[in-house]
Amino acid sequence: MSLYTQKDSNIRKTFLLFTVFLIVIIGIGWVFSRVYGNSIILVFAVGFSIFTSFISYWYSDKIVLKLSRAQPIKEEDNRELYHIVENLCITAGLPMPRIYLINEPALNAFATGRNPEHAVVAVTNGLLEKLNKSELEGVLAHELSHIGNRDILLSTVVVVLVGFVALLSDFFMRSLIWGRLGGRDGRDRGQAGAIMMMVGIAMAILSPIAVTLIQLAISRRREFLADADGALLTRYPEGLASALQKISLDKTPLKVANKATNHLWIASPIKSKIAGWFMTHPPIEERIKRLKEMSI
Repeated sequence: MSLYTQKDSNIRKTFLLFTVFLIVIIGIGWVFSRVYGNSIILVFAVGFSIFTSFISYWYSDKIVLKLSRAQPIKEEDNRELYHIVENLCITAGLPMPRIYLINEPALNAFATGRNPEHAVVAVTNGLLEKLNKSELEGVLAHELSHIGNRDILLSTVVVVLVGFVALLSDFFMRSLIWGRLGGRDGRDRGQAGAIMMMVGIAMAILSPIAVTLIQLAISRRREFLADADGALLTRYPEGLASALQKISLDKTPLKVANKATNHLWIASPIKSKIAGWFMTHPPIEERIKRLKEMSI
């Protein structure tokens, strides 16, 4: 039995997300093509949704790395880091991912890529400087567990789709303000303007809520699972528990963090006062408690 029990489920969730995205965007395009009596809008919606899904699958990891200002490193740049990842990959039965470094003093890390053969693990300078070897192993094992469970494609695709949803929201609002999409006559223009206003306002309000709900749906349980799998991989739950403790106590801001990529990191870099189910990550205290229970 494979250690990574959720990989098939996550693959299905990824393609379900693509399907829902395609249906929603094409549906919106159909509505507006009817409102304005212009079939070009529907053609644009179909092309846009297909193009976006293509970009999300093939290039989402590159977009995330660019947003995070991560730079690739080779074995000779940091032999200890490279060898830790290499040894963990051999134990986990995973191919060696590319390793990236983020020039930030904050303690954090994430994994990305569309599959284990095209995976990336990115860590901050602060993580390398402030964690000991067993703690670093725990963090890296956690990220490799995301790769093994195929969390990385689902999580990374969300970043791109979230960005495109935000662009659509902005497009509707600007179209409302500019009033450049006219109807077939004055009455139709007034009706179209009213519909555009309602859709634009609704998307502007609902988009961030929908984004948060999607991130929550894929983030919280998978963090607990990656913690458990990472602990099994190193056979030393205390290492990851200690690392999470240091990460939680570190108050250094992560400048490259944003809401779209927040769910990717091992610990939320955006400190929110909103508690409960609105958090994209489970409480670190609960994660540490579960890890310590594994070592008993």
